[in-house]
Amino acid sequence: MSDVRLAPAATGPPTATSARPRSGRLRSRADVRLRRVRLMTPVVLLGAWEVLARVGVLSPDKLPPPSEVLAAGWRLTQDGSLPAHVYESLTRAVVGLAIGGGLALVLGAFAGLLRVGDALVDPTVQMARMLPHLGLVPLLIIWLGIGEPLKITLVALGAFFPIYLNLYAGIRNIDERLVEAARTCGLSALERVRHVVVPGAMPSLFLGVRLAFAAGWLSLVVGEQVNTDSGLGFMMMEAREFSQTEIVLLGLLSYAVLGLLSDIALRAAERRALSWRRGLQAS
Repeated sequence: MSDVRLAPAATGPPTATSARPRSGRLRSRADVRLRRVRLMTPVVLLGAWEVLARVGVLSPDKLPPPSEVLAAGWRLTQDGSLPAHVYESLTRAVVGLAIGGGLALVLGAFAGLLRVGDALVDPTVQMARMLPHLGLVPLLIIWLGIGEPLKITLVALGAFFPIYLNLYAGIRNIDERLVEAARTCGLSALERVRHVVVPGAMPSLFLGVRLAFAAGWLSLVVGEQVNTDSGLGFMMMEAREFSQTEIVLLGLLSYAVLGLLSDIALRAAERRALSWRRGLQAS
């Protein structure tokens, strides 16, 4: 019989190919644990709030427990008033963000790409951004009245400046050598904008849009408390008149949820649009 010998097992350090799957598994497990921690933190805070309110440490008139807030939300959802108020607020936010964001995109690109645009637009915008736009409410009431244009204008003003400033900075921070290289390769002006300027400015633009959404929701809270008969702000003002603290908290919670959902959607769009970018991962 022939003597068949088995080759000895390799004993050296693991190669990069064999180590990579293990590293990926460890990272995925760590991600799962972090997601659990992120979910547990608000749950623990809500549980502590509920316990402290039930035992009397927190006054139920000043800060009712979360269970009462959720019960009020369920009651208002069943009678249809909460969905109606949410729809009105969401409509105002979308219209205002579209107007302010669209104007910021046009003026930011005009000022960032062209010298004449920089000279005509940027000084005025830089001076106007120093004014607190919520402080303009008395003047806007004189100009626009107390109807829907006032609320939409406040949201548009809140959204305009973050998008404009970040887009302008994103365009101006692009390495000029990349533009020169594209010009040397024979790309036209529009092709340079498409292949160099747009990808280079996108990270700053997404940051501006996220900040604009936050400022837009803040502006809407103020605008809906000025002589209105619908929206979450109106619901909160009406509840204040009757000392219904749980409904006031419900309105604040609704604003927070809408803002969080919009931020999650924007972050998902950012990851999809900037999938080519590899940023620093937190350890």
